Amino acid sequence: QVQLVESGGGLVQNGGSLRLSCAASGRIDSINNMGWYRQAPRKQRELVAIITNGGIANYARSLKGRFTISRDNAKNTVYLQMNSLKPEDTAVYYCNAHIVVGLINDYWGQGTQVTVSS
Repeated sequence: QVQLVESGGGLVQNGGSLRLSCAASGRIDSINNMGWYRQAPRKQRELVAIITNGGIANYARSLKGRFTISRDNAKNTVYLQMNSLKPEDTAVYYCNAHIVVGLINDYWGQGTQVTVSS
């Protein structure tokens, strides 16, 4: 059973920083892309950033420069460093990974709440 477990969310003031982590565990052959998405109240889930297993990152255009995605392949873990947070960044942040267990499948974490106070 493959699981993605997120951590690092919480309440932070406007302009503050948070670092999210997401660790994949279970019977894993390999992991391709890993990424972060977010969903604010009454809005659709949107891409934040993705990173290949080779370390190539892509960001939502509006977030580039404030958010940094990274990964530790040895730990099957992806990180999201979020700086200069704004109230509009408030959302549930979800980890996503394309994991090969025989075949490639799409896995999601349970989500972690990030709240930025004004």
